[in-house]
Amino acid sequence: MIITKKKSPEEIAESLKGFKNIYLFGCNACAEQCRTGGIQELKEMAGFLKERGFNVCGSALVDETCYRQLVLKALKQDDATQRADAFLVLSCGAGVRTVSNCVPEEVPVMPALDTLFLASVERVGRFFEGCSLCGDCVLHRTAAVCPHTECPKGLLNGPCGGMHDGMCEVNPEEECAWAQIYRRLKIQGRIKIMKEYAPPKDNSLKAKPARLLLR
Repeated sequence: MIITKKKSPEEIAESLKGFKNIYLFGCNACAEQCRTGGIQELKEMAGFLKERGFNVCGSALVDETCYRQLVLKALKQDDATQRADAFLVLSCGAGVRTVSNCVPEEVPVMPALDTLFLASVERVGRFFEGCSLCGDCVLHRTAAVCPHTECPKGLLNGPCGGMHDGMCEVNPEEECAWAQIYRRLKIQGRIKIMKEYAPPKDNSLKAKPARLLLR
């Protein structure tokens, strides 16, 4: 799940300055779970924009705003999209990019949210970052705990000297990622993996922009 937070109302209003008719796109997946882009947030945004003198000509809540075909379907089903001077998207950056690829290039597409991180869901409303999308996964040798992500220093070969009683030096209220890895590997009978050297991350695997074409 992609975690997002709301931009300040002032920043949103400033980005839409000079435009009158605004069409809203929400996301019924990640942003809805984060309470940043679901049906309630669309209503709140519409109310805010109307108070600021904008005309909200329509809105769409797409199941996944990062899915091009769903965005195209929403655009086709609502004639109000043709009257929009600008689109405001309540989703992650991928959703903003997808909408921008589906509307005429002369029509601006603005983000209403800031994209934070890829998260694992602990329960409704509670998320934690468990993956950095590094392109070089080491979870097979770290008992499914990512040191690249969960260690603030990104250490790949054991804890730093500041770890104390199993707690992180940088975030003392959090258990050290390597303490978790050690405990799990020991329980699993795979502790010898700790003696294996992990080479530095190959940052070339994160060349931008990434693309994947499945044939």
